[in-house]
Amino acid sequence: MIEIATDYGNIVAVLYNETPKHRDNISTLISQNYYDDLLFHRVIDGFMIQTGDPLSRNAKPNQMLGNGGPSYTIPAEFHVNAIHKKGAIAAARLGDQQNPLKASSGSQFYIVQGKVYSEDELQLIENQRISSKTHELVLAYLYKPENKTELDMVIQYEKNGDAQALQEKIAEIHVKLQKEINEIQKFRYTAEQKEVYKTIGGTPFLDFEYTVFGEVVSGLEVVDKIASVETKQDRPVDDVSIKITLKE
Repeated sequence: MIEIATDYGNIVAVLYNETPKHRDNISTLISQNYYDDLLFHRVIDGFMIQTGDPLSRNAKPNQMLGNGGPSYTIPAEFHVNAIHKKGAIAAARLGDQQNPLKASSGSQFYIVQGKVYSEDELQLIENQRISSKTHELVLAYLYKPENKTELDMVIQYEKNGDAQALQEKIAEIHVKLQKEINEIQKFRYTAEQKEVYKTIGGTPFLDFEYTVFGEVVSGLEVVDKIASVETKQDRPVDDVSIKITLKE
């Protein structure tokens, strides 16, 4: 368990055992006083509040922040029970183009505020995620050197506008990748998770894209207070500093 002391009150959170690399990393940094006097350098009301950039310590007004951190990253640790509900603590990271494996920043993290979603919105987000992940899987398969013949066929079907042949080929590839596709299908929301998003809220479109490694157990009102401060280019106009300690 950790406690984040801020200018607006304290936030207490638990760290998940299901994400041991992230749990152990932040615990080590806290024990080294790494986070002392850092700022919530990125705050977006209705979305999240972010901290952990060592360059934010004693940062000058209007100084752009968000690029600091240790020289290492942490492998992604996605877990079906770890979602971006309000109060979730998740690791920041570089974008997919630079970081296709979705490795986490060594120190920067955010606390979700988010908003409430409807059943239809959640269904759309879930379907889009599964479709996108399946598409990524098929592309990864096609671009393997040993599958060049099939890639050439797909390219030719697209060039000729032969939609039926293209669909049949993709369906054939899906059969070959059925085991992996079944794993993707596991990342569907339970009824309980949907109820959380419909009542408490969060940012479900980030699920299984950024590693969630903990959650707030007290101090959600502090998150709301910080999220509502005046900002300029997403940085609070008046600094919001933190100190994080480990709790039993």
